[in-house]
Amino acid sequence: MATIKRSITAKLDGCGNAEILLRLSVSRQLILRLRSGVFVNPKRFKDGNFIIPRANQIEANEIREAENTVINIERFLINLCETTSPAILNKTYIDTQLELFKHPPVVEEPKEKEIVFFDVFDTFTESRNLSEWRIKHYRVLKRALMRYELYKRATGQKRYKIRLDAFSLQDVNEFEKFLRSEHIFYKEYPEIYDAVPADTRSVRKKPKPLPKGDNTIVCMFSRLRAFFNWCNEQKISDNKPFQNYCGNSVERYGTPYYLTIAERDQIADFDLSSNPGLEAQRDIFIFQCLIGCRVSDLLAMTPNNIINGAIEYMPQKTKGERPQVVRVPLNNRALTLIEKYKHQECEGKLFPFISSQKYNVAIKKVFTLCDVKRMVTVLNPSTGCEEKRPLNEIASSHLARRTFVGNLYKKVKDPNLVGALSGHAEGSKAFARYREIDEDMKRELVDMLE
Repeated sequence: MATIKRSITAKLDGCGNAEILLRLSVSRQLILRLRSGVFVNPKRFKDGNFIIPRANQIEANEIREAENTVINIERFLINLCETTSPAILNKTYIDTQLELFKHPPVVEEPKEKEIVFFDVFDTFTESRNLSEWRIKHYRVLKRALMRYELYKRATGQKRYKIRLDAFSLQDVNEFEKFLRSEHIFYKEYPEIYDAVPADTRSVRKKPKPLPKGDNTIVCMFSRLRAFFNWCNEQKISDNKPFQNYCGNSVERYGTPYYLTIAERDQIADFDLSSNPGLEAQRDIFIFQCLIGCRVSDLLAMTPNNIINGAIEYMPQKTKGERPQVVRVPLNNRALTLIEKYKHQECEGKLFPFISSQKYNVAIKKVFTLCDVKRMVTVLNPSTGCEEKRPLNEIASSHLARRTFVGNLYKKVKDPNLVGALSGHAEGSKAFARYREIDEDMKRELVDMLE
């Protein structure tokens, strides 16, 4: 069994202290003299024992600490000798192990992997059952946030990075200012828009960003707020940057405008035979007026969507959150249009569709040729001010949907019945955008008082 005896060096250090030495006897062949690294006043050490003063408590504590350190070293050495094979127990090995005991290597705590904002954002969109339409809008938001990050770096904060837990109310407000001024920054910082384009369509020249109005920003912030709420629910972050946000959070829309039946028929019956391409897009627009679907659903339709005299489809916008089949019976005009293009080359589609952007351009041309130029009051989405505009300048595919809903509502005045044909949920707030209480309805209400 190994034994240890203490002694003290004759040589003193600069403070007048001597080092405690340990004589380790492992066997007759292995007796070592080891330095403890513990120093003590020679007056406080005699015959291998520490002498603790009674009067000076500060010194007494220092002596006790030195004694405890030596005791721990001795215990370590005894245990080392008892648990180590004699074949490797030599001076070099014991010196090395004692040095490691007195000065253990510092093990750095593994750093937590930084949560990357945009990685979490991707997880959010991928993990939720979102329609392709909503995913597209979340991608638009992501690219806007990426451009905002680059803008902050370009304007002085070279190391700025959007962080999940650090995105504050100030960031929200500054992000809003950035969104409202992107059409200006596009000229000042073109490198940002080269890196993260606002428009990802494969075109030769990317269109520059347009001024964003309240409704656009309200929608983007609604999606960003939904992302942070999801992070809170998933315990990824407890950050709530919108908690004290005082900006506008309600979309504003003007009185919906739509085509009268007479205007719709004026367009439908106009002779466009000299321009077959434009005639086809006119026919598609009239068909959309007769079924009331969104343009994304329209462009996806094939002959397989026609079932027992009706068009059946599942709205793409709400397919992820609220899947439902919308069935709209086809009237004679709609059936005639389908029959007209039944034997034409439409690449498996119901009609000879073009892109939604070119479709909107064609609609405006059709309105101009058909002389449908009624002035309507609209709300400018950028300025929030009312404007008077002719229909042929602002007509788009969505006007067909409003025409369907508005004229049906005039006839039945039942939002749930009309919503069943348009794909709106029962009690949908959005449905109110597609109907107006016109003069005929007002008269009927007043007549009820007689």
